[in-house]
Amino acid sequence: MPLDGYFLHFLTDELREALVGSRVEKVHQPARQELVLHLRSYRTAYKLFLSASANSPRLHLTAYAPENPAKPPMLCMLLRKHLIGAKLSAITQSGLDRTVFLDFDATNEIGDPVTLRLCVEIMAKHSNVILCDANGTILDAVKRVDATQSSYRQVLPGLAYVSPPAQDKLDLRTSSPDDALGRLRQFPDKTVPSALLQILQGASPLVCREIASRCAAEESSVRELTPAQTGKLRETLGALQTTLQTKGEPIILCDADGLYADFSFADITQYGFARTPKVCESYSALLDDFYFERDRLERTRQRAADMLKALSNAAARTARKLDAQRLELERCADRETLRIRGELVQSFAGMLEKGAPFYDVPNYYDGNKILRIPADPALTPMANAQKYYKEYRKAKTAEQMLAGLIESGEQELQYLETLTDLVSRADTLAELAALREEIEQAGYLKRKRKGNEKNPKPLPPIEYRSTDGFRILVGRSNLQNDRLSLKTAKGSDLWLHTQKIPGSHVIVCAEGREIPPSTIEQAAMIAAYNSKARSSAQVPVDYTFAKHLKKPVGAKPGKVIYHVYNTLTINPNREQTEALRVQ
Repeated sequence: MPLDGYFLHFLTDELREALVGSRVEKVHQPARQELVLHLRSYRTAYKLFLSASANSPRLHLTAYAPENPAKPPMLCMLLRKHLIGAKLSAITQSGLDRTVFLDFDATNEIGDPVTLRLCVEIMAKHSNVILCDANGTILDAVKRVDATQSSYRQVLPGLAYVSPPAQDKLDLRTSSPDDALGRLRQFPDKTVPSALLQILQGASPLVCREIASRCAAEESSVRELTPAQTGKLRETLGALQTTLQTKGEPIILCDADGLYADFSFADITQYGFARTPKVCESYSALLDDFYFERDRLERTRQRAADMLKALSNAAARTARKLDAQRLELERCADRETLRIRGELVQSFAGMLEKGAPFYDVPNYYDGNKILRIPADPALTPMANAQKYYKEYRKAKTAEQMLAGLIESGEQELQYLETLTDLVSRADTLAELAALREEIEQAGYLKRKRKGNEKNPKPLPPIEYRSTDGFRILVGRSNLQNDRLSLKTAKGSDLWLHTQKIPGSHVIVCAEGREIPPSTIEQAAMIAAYNSKARSSAQVPVDYTFAKHLKKPVGAKPGKVIYHVYNTLTINPNREQTEALRVQ
């Protein structure tokens, strides 16, 4: 669901309680429409994440601040100039609208005290983060809006800040349920959820459907409401009003596979058993958790668009080539028919005449039944026999070559799939740089670096530590997977990989000790999480000792084979996996 005014009400209260009085230590802009304010109070440091992205606009405290670019953008430099050292004095919400104001007590260039305001507008594609001075003059914004984009409200440095247009809706914190019912009757032909959305300030479609669902009126129009439904609606609106005057409860709704589907500030019952609620410790933690994977994928898509496109094109070419080769191989399956025809024509050549369009000969491979064999009238019977032999030898040679080409193509397709998976899971620019180097070496992407530019510095494997104290290493690329499995790992170390699913190689360093089942289970979870199946359930993970691994001759990077192994089925879990990671 989008972050609605009700949810934002609870989030604003939470942020106000935690952040007011803290000072800005750092300002980062990890992406064009994202900001991170590093704040510190007397006892605690916080990272406040602000996003004006059309897909997921929001603000909340984060534990997963994105990586910052090497060179800060101009807006980031401006915000650092004005906000670093400033004290956050107030956090307010405009009614139940999706606009939050962060007020700062700062000093200007000559040391005079000034007040600055950061306006965070959460309105889908119109979302924005705008910095204003004490007079309401815009200093700059994440998204500048000129007259060609909006005739009502421009957002440009030097112009006065104008709030988004107000809507004539009821604030349920100050309006009674009877006021809401009276306003509802002005829309007799609308369905109850649509009418509620029309009259309630800050309510999302999810909340309006939930209210109607609790009154058994999801499909009913306002005109069709019975007295019993009207009474239940009054009661439900009263309960919502009470919730808005308390703290609510941050809840994520999970689907049947355990994936995050929605979130809310109260229990949602309209889905029945199709959604399972998960209570979070805070509203910020909920948003941080809910959007983590979605934002990571979007950030990777932006940073690695050319790599993903090159890999996709290469995979499509390879798949088309494989289809053509398999079709050709099917045609070669009839080569024995060609041999038999040539042999029969040769055997009965003395009885056959030149110029015939076909030969009827006894087939001694099939009880001497007469077999009609097509012939070239311009050739003698012996020449036709030699023609069939030639086509047979050609088909036999082609079959041998095609088998090798198809095997090679299938391996290349698997390699491309592993590269795509690694790129899509890369979290940092350094990881993407290492993968770009591998993709360029493989010939799927042209080298962009200049001749005198150095290759990226090799990254160490991702390191985890099990609760039993064992080091667990995870490869970041196929080249590193090879080094990790075939050079770094000792024979008694444990090797893990998802079964027939692209993923990273995982090594548990035994260091002369016996690896307990609890560590194997944790390593399997790490292997499942660091694979294409990280969002799946019941993921099969193979494990074996590193001494059982073999590298096929001429195999692509990251390809190993093993015959002695066990398999463990595991559910990937991000929170548990991140808790084991060595920072």
